[in-house]
Amino acid sequence: MKELLSSTLAGLGQGSVYALLALGFVIIYKSMRVISFAQPALMLAGAVLVSYLVGPFGFIIAVILGVVGIALLGLGLERTVIRPMVGKPVFVVAIITLGIDIALRVVINGFIGTDVRQVGDPWGFSRVSLLGVTVQERYIAMFLTTAVVITVLFAFFKYTRLGLATRAASYDQETALAQGISVSTVFAMAWAIAGGLAAIAGTFVATGVGVDQQLWIIALKALPAIILGGLDSLGGAVVGGLTIGVVESLIATYQSDFAPWLGDNFSVVSPYVVMLLVLLVKPYGLFGTKEVERV
Repeated sequence: MKELLSSTLAGLGQGSVYALLALGFVIIYKSMRVISFAQPALMLAGAVLVSYLVGPFGFIIAVILGVVGIALLGLGLERTVIRPMVGKPVFVVAIITLGIDIALRVVINGFIGTDVRQVGDPWGFSRVSLLGVTVQERYIAMFLTTAVVITVLFAFFKYTRLGLATRAASYDQETALAQGISVSTVFAMAWAIAGGLAAIAGTFVATGVGVDQQLWIIALKALPAIILGGLDSLGGAVVGGLTIGVVESLIATYQSDFAPWLGDNFSVVSPYVVMLLVLLVKPYGLFGTKEVERV
């Protein structure tokens, strides 16, 4: 039982990172109806920026500055690269975001070099006893930070004028324009928020293990999370991210005992197996909006 609880808590911690990344994907998708493949590069950029800032400013201030910096980077990318593509086919915009991801990672890799950079987190691999089981402190920090960020984010969308404008634009852009809502501002804000969330996720991914040129691959596990929860559901992104994290952790713990024939690293691909199973049963995800087309 202790092993089960320990594995579940670790999965919730790791799943918190996936949830933050998934929220970034969903926020951009809801505003622009396009999946942004630039999230992995923004996550990597956030971790690298924090690794440079942590020396002079300390971890907490470095994370705050890193989030602001990557949010501004996301805003700048939307204004300079994505904005001219508005009105183009969704496929074209998606390919543009993929190009942004590749270009950014090439530049960022130059700042990483061949060494592993550290983000200077205060936890490392330190462990603490919780609910009678031992769990890494960084997983607790991941989960609690994500809970706070999600609460603030949901409150923003529900109670602020700009948040309400974003929700209106996500439902119907033409109607929102007719009501005086600046859809272009909504697009820019979506990219800024997604960038900030990616920076937080990148920092937590790097805690304990550091930043290398392959860190961005972790962000790809957010794709099964948004498929599971639904492309247009913020709550679904959170549920999907946490679920993927727990499933991955449990399979890593128990798969060698119950299904050793699957190989030693099946947990790595387990999120994508979950994604395929969900697509077979519920193509729009657990909480996604089912589109009805008249023929």
